[in-house]
Amino acid sequence: MGKYAMKATNSGFKFDLLATNGQIIASSQVYASEAACRNGIASVAKNAPEAAVEDQTVEGYAVEKNPKFELYTDKAGEYRFRLKATNGQIIAVSEGYKTMASCKNGVESVKRNAPDPQIVEQ
Repeated sequence: MGKYAMKATNSGFKFDLLATNGQIIASSQVYASEAACRNGIASVAKNAPEAAVEDQTVEGYAVEKNPKFELYTDKAGEYRFRLKATNGQIIAVSEGYKTMASCKNGVESVKRNAPDPQIVEQ
């Protein structure tokens, strides 16, 4: 099972979702408080397993209801995803991937690793 690595930053708290191999598979925004960060973790754990996948790289893509993973290409041409909660807020984002297949594997890894992981403070 994955785990959430929560750490303090200069301006608040953030978390990374780690796969069982220790790789970062998704990251959060910076939250103002530790409690808000923990709420963000709970939101990812709840929303990720049931989230639909919306591939925005395809012309005329089908718009999915939240919660959802949005797949897109960034300015550098890499594939990324962002996880949106039921209320439409972005609760986690990915790193850049060279291929769409790798990006989709990242989404599946988040779905598998997000529910009920342990939280470690760094």
